[in-house]
Amino acid sequence: MALFGNAHRVDNDEARKEFAQLFSEGEQLQAAYQLLRDSFLFTDRRLILVDKQGITGKKTEYHSIPYRSISHFAVETAGNLDLDAELKIWVSGAALPISKNFTKGVDIYEVQALLTEFVTR
Repeated sequence: MALFGNAHRVDNDEARKEFAQLFSEGEQLQAAYQLLRDSFLFTDRRLILVDKQGITGKKTEYHSIPYRSISHFAVETAGNLDLDAELKIWVSGAALPISKNFTKGVDIYEVQALLTEFVTR
């Protein structure tokens, strides 16, 4: 489990099994991250945000963001005093970015490379 609400990497096979109903035929999971109860999944077609709501987390909202809707993104690396890295994604039509924090152990450059690969297609 992530500490202090920061995201951590999840095994792709485990994430693929847990979220199998979300993938379209032939869609491939590239990377998955867990943020306490919420998750976000990078596929070869889109970014999927899984938002568990309420105290029990039984109610879940799924956001599907096609990469073509991402206008730009930014990463901020971890520092000596600030131990987490941050990802911000701006989606067309939204004024504020989607912001996620990653533990220092997560390779933020890997996340940036994934976004770069899919957003620039």
